[in-house]
Amino acid sequence: MLIKFLIAIAGFVGFMLVLNIFLIVVGLIGSVVPIKEKPFKGPKNPLIKTDGKAIVAAHRSGAMIAPENTLMAFQACAESKDFEVELFEFDLRRTKDGKLIVVHDKTLDRTTNACEHFGETDVYVENKTYDEIRQLNLGENYMDANGNFPYRGLKGDDIPDNLRAVDVEEIFDYLESKKKFLYSIDIKNSGELGKTAADEFREILKKRNMTDQVIQATFHYEIAKYVDKKHPGLIRGACRLEFFLFYIAASFNLPIKREWINFNVLQVPANQYVIVRPASKRFVTYAHNRGIAVQYWTVNDAKEIKRINDIGADCIMSDLPDLCYKIINDK
Repeated sequence: MLIKFLIAIAGFVGFMLVLNIFLIVVGLIGSVVPIKEKPFKGPKNPLIKTDGKAIVAAHRSGAMIAPENTLMAFQACAESKDFEVELFEFDLRRTKDGKLIVVHDKTLDRTTNACEHFGETDVYVENKTYDEIRQLNLGENYMDANGNFPYRGLKGDDIPDNLRAVDVEEIFDYLESKKKFLYSIDIKNSGELGKTAADEFREILKKRNMTDQVIQATFHYEIAKYVDKKHPGLIRGACRLEFFLFYIAASFNLPIKREWINFNVLQVPANQYVIVRPASKRFVTYAHNRGIAVQYWTVNDAKEIKRINDIGADCIMSDLPDLCYKIINDK
């Protein structure tokens, strides 16, 4: 039994070693093989920017300005007199009673007082009703720029309404009353629950006539394929597998055609990963040549915001959209 276990461990380590060597080779080739800009002859992608200014996006609704994915954060961005946000990026999960609420993690442990409130750990969103989750303080563990926790300890009636859980329709009601925004919305559930959430979300967008404003994002391949089949016409971001394959194709400058690609947007990490580093002029050019917009997350460093804007990025998603706006607009 021990020998089988050791063989399995050795096999995994060997696979990871080969994968890392392959990615290093891909990265090296991708840094030297030239790609020339050429006009894309297919349908225009309105998410590709041509004025040299990336779309300013509030990642998780501006997670370093106010507690992430809360109405307070949306308000801080939408009502600011000092900066403007064009796109809101946030995540949806389905509650036990079928509400699509704005939250990133599988559990409520990290950002809220759920563990204390329910007397348990691993408090999964899908196992609680909307009303139960509304009792929580979503600002419990938010730390401000000075290292303080301004909302810690708030309970019951002391929790302001804009620090309670909110569903996607309430967010749309609020934001669309201000002006017409763009959105990148990631359905975090996978499997059958994710497919159900995708169906319900499509109905919401259809009812509100908002399909042209929303990028449907997902990390999960099965959800991406499901959306393609059941809900064609939605603006879709590449899932993780699609990005990985596109990154390899771009590195080798392979002659892939637009009609082979089902997504409209690449929403990718800037250079957070040591080996896979897609934040380059070369990568953006390869995507633009095929009518694909390139949007980067999560960029909070001033120099990196400027560099990524300068390589032709179409959108920069930042926890600090105020900083992002000032740099992109040279203020």
